[in-house]
Amino acid sequence: MEYLVEMTLAAQPKTPEEGMSLMEIYILPTLAIAEKLKEENKIISGGPIVGKIAIAMIVKADSAIELDGLISSLPVWSRMQTTVTPLTSFTDRENIVRQLLEAVKDRINGKTFVQA
Repeated sequence: MEYLVEMTLAAQPKTPEEGMSLMEIYILPTLAIAEKLKEENKIISGGPIVGKIAIAMIVKADSAIELDGLISSLPVWSRMQTTVTPLTSFTDRENIVRQLLEAVKDRINGKTFVQA
């Protein structure tokens, strides 16, 4: 399954020293790990968001537990607000919409009767 993962820095550094630590301890190691995960096809697409301390990526994982482990393994994870959105495929959504369309057509044509 694929997930849209958005991570945004929860709190801005208050001093230049905090900013330096953030970059050395959290951001640079996270970018290196993310590049490795991209090479392993765990991260399908994405990257840092321009103009923000944030990352958006499409992650492939077999389960929510696997995804949670992947996200929490990133050094910057503890400093970020993270949003995860499960994604479906265009084909799966098309199939659902076609089923809904048929149900609506049947209702309009009087093929489906709902009794109270």
